[in-house]
Amino acid sequence: MSRGTIDITVPDLSGKRAVVTGASDGIGLGIAARLAAAGAEVLMPVRNAGKGEAALAEIRRRTPAADVSLRALDLSSLASVAALGRTLLEEDRPIHILVNNAGVMTPPERQTTEDGFELQFGTNHLGHFALVAHLLPLLRAGHARVTSQISVAANRNAINWDDLNWERSYQGMRAYSQSKIALGLFGLELDRRSEAGGWGITSNLSHPGIAPTSLLAARSEISRDRDTLGVRVIRALSARGVLVGTVGTAQLPALHAATSPDAERGGFYGPRGPGHMGGPPGEQKPYSRLRSTEEARRVWRVSEELIGAPRRG
Repeated sequence: MSRGTIDITVPDLSGKRAVVTGASDGIGLGIAARLAAAGAEVLMPVRNAGKGEAALAEIRRRTPAADVSLRALDLSSLASVAALGRTLLEEDRPIHILVNNAGVMTPPERQTTEDGFELQFGTNHLGHFALVAHLLPLLRAGHARVTSQISVAANRNAINWDDLNWERSYQGMRAYSQSKIALGLFGLELDRRSEAGGWGITSNLSHPGIAPTSLLAARSEISRDRDTLGVRVIRALSARGVLVGTVGTAQLPALHAATSPDAERGGFYGPRGPGHMGGPPGEQKPYSRLRSTEEARRVWRVSEELIGAPRRG
């Protein structure tokens, strides 16, 4: 199969309401566009309204009848997450699909969220944990499928339990790995708690492999003033069809996990190419860091304490 023909079939999603974080560009925009093209009503919670409007225009260019709209969300602010939760609860419409896709990667220097958490842990994991907590009644009403986007980085390093916020010795990639390991453990624990408690939610994980997205590009909001060497190498390999994927193929595992009737609860989906870096999507074994139910329960408990959420299950 050539790279140009790698794709999946997204089933008819008419009547479904979907929420995709990080949908203003890159992989998230691609996911939102495909969900809308399949007939779903797609909500795009974004931090940057200008980028959000441009993303809406792009989706409507591809699918003129697309039912897409923006909501405000800054995952690095628990107050912003709570505000979105209130907005959607007031709308009182079930959510059928939630894709926890947004993320930030390796700021050059340690940064913190509005609430004082290390930026990657606070945004990539705690922000999504809080979002699910606020939206739980709507997710239960919609018998939702929740897909959390992790990373190949979750296959190395560990959760730094002695210094979750990296106050003593910040290492950007280790902190990024921690945030994605925590999100993955949470996603799997969500499925176990839902099944045990009869919540009606199914939860699984995906990862995009390696592709030339904006995560490692110049980003003024995290004080990265130039593209990293890593993203320049990835772009070159992607353009030549060597090992890594494209932005188009990188969106497919999450799309499959979030929509396919064959995607299993508690499953883990990523590219099937060499090293799981690119290629068509398929199921794979969870990384070793994601297999401990005790560690997952600890992530859940500590996350509740950190965000001040009511205990559920």
